[in-house]
Amino acid sequence: MTEVGAGILISALWGGLLALERRAFLQAALSRPLPAAVGVGALLGDVTSGLMVGLVFELFHLGGASLGGAHADHETLPSVTGASLAAALGHASGSDATPAVWSLAILLCAPLGIVGRRVDTRLDARARRYLGRLVDAVDAGAVEQAARQNLRAMWPHFAFSALLCGGAVVVGGLLAPVQQALPVSLVRGLAWAYPLLATVAAAAAVHASQGEGRLRIAAVVALVVALALLGALGVRTWA
Repeated sequence: MTEVGAGILISALWGGLLALERRAFLQAALSRPLPAAVGVGALLGDVTSGLMVGLVFELFHLGGASLGGAHADHETLPSVTGASLAAALGHASGSDATPAVWSLAILLCAPLGIVGRRVDTRLDARARRYLGRLVDAVDAGAVEQAARQNLRAMWPHFAFSALLCGGAVVVGGLLAPVQQALPVSLVRGLAWAYPLLATVAAAAAVHASQGEGRLRIAAVVALVVALALLGALGVRTWA
């Protein structure tokens, strides 16, 4: 198996298992953004990218909570895909991932939090169809049949997360030539955007609210301004 193939498999399995840990078993907080991202970063040989990407997402999702039937944005998907993409992009570029790469990975993968929330809602509706069958099986003492109902209800969560997380490694490899062709000013702007994104995430953690809409808008506006100004001025950065 090639190195890329191994990375895809590792990221897919990690993401799929965390999807189950998040909803079905253990629930030891391994699916929180920071441990999830650091874990996949370590498995892919880039702990730093996992730490830097996971830190931003951990702060941003710190106040999220599922209350009743209302789900918060999916915190695990953007974290694992972001760290996987950053690590794969760094490996494909032949060097360690940089702040510019971390920013790019965060911006590309952040929307998966919303996508994951919507998919979770639909998959939960599907899973409820198996609840009656599971209860009947337990009442009848059919343990194996009850276990099968649980597996049937949860496998889509595993498959969906595994597909996206493994795909992030593929996207990271494909983006390498694109990133190398970017103007230096844009790369500098992306590098300066990383501390800006971390600041916005910290603000979200302080407010600990579900009103992410204004924060997202503020983050995008601030990022565009930073990229335009810093890129145009040609400020030297640690990109």
